[in-house]
Amino acid sequence: MSNVISSGLLPRVLDYIVLGAGPGGLQLGYYLQRAGMDYLILEGGPSVASFFREFPRHRTLLSINKRFTGSDDPELNLRWDWNSLLAEPSARRLSSYTSAYFPDADDLVRYLEDYAVDHALAIECDARIERVDRNSDGFALEDRRGRRYQARRLIVATGPSRPYIPQIPGIELAEGYSSYAIDPRGFDGQRVLILGKGNTAFEVANSLLGAAASIHLCSPHSVRLAWRTHYVGNLRAINTPLLDSYQLKSQNAVLDADLLRLTAREGARGVEFVASFAYRHADGEREELVYDRVITCTGWRFDDSIYVDGARPELTCGSDASGGGPGRYPAMTPAFESTNVPGLYFAGAITASRAHHRATSAFIHGFRYTAAALYRVLRARYHAEPWPARQVAARSDALTDAILSRVNRSSSMWQQFGYIGDVVALTPAGARYYEDVPIELARAGGLPLAGPYLTVTLEYGARAHLDPFGSERVRRDDVGRAADSQFLHPIIRRCDIRGEVIDEHHIIEDLAAEWREPEHVEPLRQFLTRTLDAALCPLECHAKPC
Repeated sequence: MSNVISSGLLPRVLDYIVLGAGPGGLQLGYYLQRAGMDYLILEGGPSVASFFREFPRHRTLLSINKRFTGSDDPELNLRWDWNSLLAEPSARRLSSYTSAYFPDADDLVRYLEDYAVDHALAIECDARIERVDRNSDGFALEDRRGRRYQARRLIVATGPSRPYIPQIPGIELAEGYSSYAIDPRGFDGQRVLILGKGNTAFEVANSLLGAAASIHLCSPHSVRLAWRTHYVGNLRAINTPLLDSYQLKSQNAVLDADLLRLTAREGARGVEFVASFAYRHADGEREELVYDRVITCTGWRFDDSIYVDGARPELTCGSDASGGGPGRYPAMTPAFESTNVPGLYFAGAITASRAHHRATSAFIHGFRYTAAALYRVLRARYHAEPWPARQVAARSDALTDAILSRVNRSSSMWQQFGYIGDVVALTPAGARYYEDVPIELARAGGLPLAGPYLTVTLEYGARAHLDPFGSERVRRDDVGRAADSQFLHPIIRRCDIRGEVIDEHHIIEDLAAEWREPEHVEPLRQFLTRTLDAALCPLECHAKPC
């Protein structure tokens, strides 16, 4: 290829190199290809979707594949299609590959292979990068075969691809999720300790329920159930059979404890492992328990080993207090750029560094929208193409129609609730309506906003996590209490030019998530009338006396 050489000459400098041909890299590649941009996707494996060829180990995905929704609207249907990438409406969807509600990972691999071919994406496989450096042209990369690449800007879409191993004395004695032998017959009659309480840990535990004598799962924190937190990365109901067996006294247990150390000794049945615990909910009580097998299911981290000084991104645990383990993610700005390496951007699952454990950016149905947002950032910064917007009359009736049209069908707001939404810039000449914007990007100056603006998001209520099955619901005719809505519902906020929230309006929750009735429309129109009077009068007063 013209971009790759093996001689001493430097290769041609590309505008963009994307590392990784998983779903994140393919999604970004779709936008780059469609715009005719100068790019190349580098994939370390022999073909696209290398990660999903191996993981999850038991091959069942947790991302839903809902074929029938009662609607023919492709945009609306993406709310319940968690696997397909964004493309033109006529493009293939995963639902044409399988009818399974929880698909097999092999079906996703086939879909991603076809997606790359259908959209003629520029991909170089078997190009595992071993060194990333900076130079005067931008970024210099070298793969394991000595081939070199040059790009002005680098976009990393490799995901958190390296197992995260906690620093515990004796942890090297444990087997890893990525390498343990998954045949349950190899665990017949054994005592098994699994470190971790995420979906991976329960995936392993559930596969062993019919074989192991006992199964214990351990981590310092209690189980976080997705149906309670509304974060799909927390424990999903499909993976909860072990919880049932624990509470019904079937020899399995979930331990909220710190593993202090792990040691090996000879036992009656061969080598066994002694785990020393300090319990979190028993006044620090300590105990030693014995196991035949120990498996680490403690998640993944970003691999920064290929980056040399000057090109190595800073790492973080995530952008909020919930964290993600020390240094698991690259630190990035609201525009998905490294906080310390200019021109280094991120796409795919590692964009979960922003709004960690709050948004869905770690998953296809979340990062397909951050990839689209990153594309618009790149077009604005380097190609003089501002974020697309449409003009809407600065009247309450026109804005009411525009906002309700979006909240009733937008998939980005539905999937990336509270993180991606719409922004409406208010001016006396009219309103500029921006769609699918990371709200924090707008507040950080990522849009050409010269005055007050509105944000439009879908969000859960502040107390929705307490007991989503037993909470009192707001009556549909009690619109005065719309702000108490706990289910996903629209929130419109008025912000000043600094991003400070001046006022906000909640549209009352609806079982079918359809906001078209008078109790939805009229309160919004009244709010927008007040908002326009407050926001635009001061602007007009600069031009003429009130």
